[in-house]
Amino acid sequence: MDGPEHSRAQNPQNQEGNRNWNHNECDLISCQSSPALTMTSPWVGVAVPDPTQAPPTLPQEAGSKLVVVPGNNRTAVSEKLEMVRRWSVTTYMCTRQTLSERLGTGSRTVDLDLEPQLEDLIENQHRYGHLTKLADTLANQMARFAVTQKSLGDALAELSLRSPSLNVQFGMNADAQHFQSRRGEGLATAVGSFSQEVNTLVSSTMEDTLLTVKQYQRHRVEYDAYRCDLEDLNLGPRDTSTRAKLDQVERTFQNHRRRYLQSRDDLSVKLQLLEENKVRDGQALPSLS
Repeated sequence: MDGPEHSRAQNPQNQEGNRNWNHNECDLISCQSSPALTMTSPWVGVAVPDPTQAPPTLPQEAGSKLVVVPGNNRTAVSEKLEMVRRWSVTTYMCTRQTLSERLGTGSRTVDLDLEPQLEDLIENQHRYGHLTKLADTLANQMARFAVTQKSLGDALAELSLRSPSLNVQFGMNADAQHFQSRRGEGLATAVGSFSQEVNTLVSSTMEDTLLTVKQYQRHRVEYDAYRCDLEDLNLGPRDTSTRAKLDQVERTFQNHRRRYLQSRDDLSVKLQLLEENKVRDGQALPSLS
């Protein structure tokens, strides 16, 4: 066979090589024309993506349960993180202030009008609590004693019926024990009522005032912590960064100072109301005679 057909039949390897060369050349041309693939590697036919180009978005696989949800609540999260940061700083400063006060190395603010009243309040709470326990113990013992007296009176009354010769003596003693039993029951009831009134004064009125005392002490520690921090900054060197921090600490100090003064005024009002309620409830206590 002669002609082009004969040459194509005789050289099948040459034809296969030509097709491969044409295929690789087309790949190189398509890779160079792509906007996302502009850099080529030293190896032929291998393209490296441009790092300045954004990566293409991959389509989600069919049947996949993985869904990418974009964040849309960054503002709320930032506010919560800021609140946690401020709380951590305040907690650290208050802990440092409390330790320095207990070790005797730090200064503290003392209100000369409130401090004696707070000491009296705590002492009176312990005394009233001890009085309540004693009154409860006495009421329970008197109630049991009254039951025993009543049982003794019943036994004497039964013996007076069975012993005609001692009828008068057993009968008089039985009547005396019954009378003392009724009197003991009434006195036990009065002591129980007295204990309940005192317990109400301790657990309700005083406890509410003590909650205000705890709030006042917490605000006082925060005020002293930022006061000491401000004093330390004022004693240090002054530059641009220090002045900005000093202004911020000054504003925070003023806020805690207002809270401290407000809690002190609230505590003064609570202590005055407590004294009035204590006098009123004390006059309304039942008599133990």
